[in-house]
Amino acid sequence: MAGARSRFVDRTTITVSSGNGGNGAVSFRREKYVPRGGPDGGDGGRGGDVLFAVRRNLHTLAHLAGRHHYRAENGAPGGRRRQHGAAGKPVRIAVPPGTLVRAADGEVLRDLTQPDAEWLCLAGGAGGSGNVRFATSVRRAPRFATPGRPGRELRLRLELRSIADVGFVGFPNAGKSTLLAALTNARPRIAAYPFTTTTPQLGMMRPAAGWDEPQEIILADIPGILEGAADGAGLGLQFLDHVARARLLAFVIDLAAAGDAAAALERELRAYDPALAQRPRLVVGTKQDLDADGAQRAALRRRYPEEQVVTVSAHTGAGLAELRGALSRLARAGAAA
Repeated sequence: MAGARSRFVDRTTITVSSGNGGNGAVSFRREKYVPRGGPDGGDGGRGGDVLFAVRRNLHTLAHLAGRHHYRAENGAPGGRRRQHGAAGKPVRIAVPPGTLVRAADGEVLRDLTQPDAEWLCLAGGAGGSGNVRFATSVRRAPRFATPGRPGRELRLRLELRSIADVGFVGFPNAGKSTLLAALTNARPRIAAYPFTTTTPQLGMMRPAAGWDEPQEIILADIPGILEGAADGAGLGLQFLDHVARARLLAFVIDLAAAGDAAAALERELRAYDPALAQRPRLVVGTKQDLDADGAQRAALRRRYPEEQVVTVSAHTGAGLAELRGALSRLARAGAAA
């Protein structure tokens, strides 16, 4: 996912329009031996619908950000010889699971969570009736038909509420981006200074060897949190909103600062949303290769006696296989919950 940093979009506004129904036709039979034939105008076709389709292979709204109006096709008018106008083609808007659809005033219209589901957002207008439908024993040659019904238009706000199976949470420079690159096909920008990551980076991790889950696990490197983030420090509220939309959490902590970082991270998450502290998680200590005597690893485990703790070195690869298995178990437990 090279370039994911520039392509990640979790909010966008679009306008959608369903198609107008086609007009009914005014027509009369004109055949060689039927000079005064009756009405034969056909009905107009129905306008196209606006549909949202949930696609499990999408993880961002970036593909919608460059186009702001989605229009379904209008129905075709009716024809002679009772020919029915063709229905307008629908427009299908593909979105990732976890997309929330709001009206312009903020009202929630739909929470799209089920992969492969479709939702009818706007129905197309009905087609008009051709003049053949108005013929009676008294009115044998009606010279009128009805127009098609107009489609509808809505301005919508889309929000991606669940960006990943597991969100990597930690302070700047904890090694989240390096870890994501080691576990997945993502290629985030990595450097030894804070805020290299300014938007979530997504990567797909295959389940650990021997696991039978067919689906890959979506991991998100969420931008580093500053102390005071819950009070709006830096881009804290925006970053914490991304944290809240990951189903499961992995606390990524630099072993060299494990005690202070862990406590501060807990404070920020609780201050933003106490429920975040209860979300299923595991704890990942990074830069194990710099902890020669193992003292920092022991301190981290003492800090989290009731949590699963995995320590790794993305530099040497130590602990990565164990972490892959732990993330697979966490994702499977989260899916079953």
